[in-house]
Amino acid sequence: MKSSTLTLDPMPNRRTFLKSSLAAAVAATPLSAASLNGQISGNVSGTPAPTPRKNRIHQSVSRWCYKDIPLDQLCQASAQMGLVGIDLLEISEWNVPARYGLICTMGYCGGGTIPDALNRTENHDAIEAAFRKNIPLAAKAKVPNVITFSGNRRGMSDDEGAKNTIIGLNRVKKIAEDNGVTINLELLNSKRNHHDYMADHTAWGVRVMSEVNSPHVKLLYDIYHMQIMEGDLIATISENIQWLGHFHTGGVPGRHELDDTQEVQWDAVMRGIVATKFNGYVAHEFVPTRDPLTSLRQAVDLCDV
Repeated sequence: MKSSTLTLDPMPNRRTFLKSSLAAAVAATPLSAASLNGQISGNVSGTPAPTPRKNRIHQSVSRWCYKDIPLDQLCQASAQMGLVGIDLLEISEWNVPARYGLICTMGYCGGGTIPDALNRTENHDAIEAAFRKNIPLAAKAKVPNVITFSGNRRGMSDDEGAKNTIIGLNRVKKIAEDNGVTINLELLNSKRNHHDYMADHTAWGVRVMSEVNSPHVKLLYDIYHMQIMEGDLIATISENIQWLGHFHTGGVPGRHELDDTQEVQWDAVMRGIVATKFNGYVAHEFVPTRDPLTSLRQAVDLCDV
């Protein structure tokens, strides 16, 4: 499933790369993408031991950001770096991370697209049918989270969209509950990347979550997007943690490396997440501008608080 087919902003985003391969990573010794070429034999025997991690933040990585690295190579690098999984995989890819001792931390499951999803009741039948078919497959593959979206406004009021989204999630929440899988509705910015997207503020998402009120329906709090829309990250996360099921990272501005060229103090945000006793996953979703695995390793080191 593609998260969208539209290109609303020239800034890199997952929609541009969704069909290409990615996976996650950090290694016991510094690895570059080039150094991994040709090393995959279908198993991990003979590879370096994983980098020890504190595991107070369970880190993953979004595949679409690493389009030029085959999934198996990224999985091997991820395992060596001490990551726990790969984010945003297609159904056909869900079992690949297990070869390397990882999991798919979040999968595409038929939850609509960024512009067309739960805020319109005419989309509910298709989303329910997809979830009814695919969420049991996620449970079997040990995929703990699947993704969905609000959809764009297109003139619809936020009140009407919230009511429709609540109706849609109430239709599918028992599927998630019965299978022990969590449906995550993603918060995205409508200012720079996803113009007109409805779920663009935490308060709107929390309103929906509180009405649905299921332990298996949560928000995907994308830190990059919410820094752009509202800031106040640590306090917002702390105050609303009961409704948050998953996190994404990305440097602001530009959605690139988590370094000193951008404005979020990532180690502080991670300590804020740790303080909430959150036990889910934080997936890196930035587009590297330098050697991708070196950039990823630096991000994982920074967030291993």
